[in-house]
Amino acid sequence: QIQLVESGGGLVQAGGSLRLSCAASGRVFSRSGVAWFRQAPGKQRDFVAALIWSGDNTYHADSVKGRFTISRDSANKTVYLEMNSLKPEDTATYYCAANNAAHRATVTLVKAYNYWGRGTRVTVTS
Repeated sequence: QIQLVESGGGLVQAGGSLRLSCAASGRVFSRSGVAWFRQAPGKQRDFVAALIWSGDNTYHADSVKGRFTISRDSANKTVYLEMNSLKPEDTATYYCAANNAAHRATVTLVKAYNYWGRGTRVTVTS
């Protein structure tokens, strides 16, 4: 069982930056995947970024490449999402998700994750 708590959301102007945090508790395995998804009102939940806990590879959606960066602090079991050059279309609730064993082929899929946080709201004004 993995518990996830997100923080760091807020209101920011276009072009600004935010850093989201996802604090994990419980047993995080070396092959666990941790990801960020986002969901705007009335829209589906979309993949943003992911990593596999013990690996070096990271994965980012095309819409955020070059602007967002996922990283982790293993000692504190925390995953971050650094968001720069924010745009109004980045406005959404951002969710942290995890699983016990990630597969590179499915890191972008909502159904691949069975642990979810409650989300943190990000609003970008123009």
